[in-house]
Parts: sequence; C-alpha cells; structure tokens
Amino acid sequence: MAQLYAQLIPETAMQELQSYDCPYCGEPVEALLDLSGGDQQYIEDCQVCCRPIVFDLQTDGEQWTLDVRTENE
Repeated sequence: MAQLYAQLIPETAMQELQSYDCPYCGEPVEALLDLSGGDQQYIEDCQVCCRPIVFDLQTDGEQWTLDVRTENE
C-alpha cells in the first residue's frame, strides 16, 4: 500500500493531480483527485494494466492523504 501526504494550497484546493505507482504493475500513473468531497473511497482502473486500484482519500480541509492498494488488501 502506498500512502501520499500533501498540504493544500488555497488556489488549487479543489483538485489535485497526484502521481503514484500502481500497486499491481508498479508503473507510475497519475490521478486527478477531487478534494471538495471530503473523505472518499473509490476504485479506478490502472491506466497501464487496467486492474482495479482502491483509493482511500482522507482530507481535513488543510492537508490530505491518499492510500492506493489492490482490491485484495
């Protein structure tokens, strides 16, 4: 499981482009995170290997964390 941390910048507080490594194939990919919805959990397919990645996004309005993992973790 990969965990990423960031501090929000007021001008870009609604969306954040985040790079991460796919937990299946290990390739670097990017996701556009919508930070306006608060804490979220959702699934997106890897842009390289097409396998489902679980995203756990936690935000408190000032900072956010993103965990990406396989469906089976």
